[in-house]
Amino acid sequence: MNKSLRQRAVLELLKHGPVASQEDLQRALRKRGLKVGQATLSRDIRDLRLAKTADGYSLLQGDGSSTPALPPVSRLVREFVLEVRPAQNLLVIKTSVGSAQPVAAALDEEEWPEAIGTIAGDDTILIVCPDKEDAKKLAAAIEEMLA
Repeated sequence: MNKSLRQRAVLELLKHGPVASQEDLQRALRKRGLKVGQATLSRDIRDLRLAKTADGYSLLQGDGSSTPALPPVSRLVREFVLEVRPAQNLLVIKTSVGSAQPVAAALDEEEWPEAIGTIAGDDTILIVCPDKEDAKKLAAAIEEMLA
């Protein structure tokens, strides 16, 4: 599947108004014949610098050239992370309600070798690590930001 074709389809959908969730965006893309996984869609959302509002995902106003980058990961972790729980090779991170997406995006931008992938809901982030040791190492790094 062509990335630019997929991202153009996302932008076309959002020209008609906000889309409530990633799942709704996936369904709308599927209706257009584009099957997109959650991780790919999350990257597209980040690459396109879509805004998450109370109504859902929408296009930013203006030309987008002045869109701010995410705040530093340490700040987002300090402000929104409530708990970090390792579970074998996984990390479950609890955040305040509505904060998981920006925290996960900031964690993804760090490109830690200990993280294979990240999935974010509304108040929970799941990070998959290669093994238990990497999960412990990453948990320690995130908990250090909480201190």
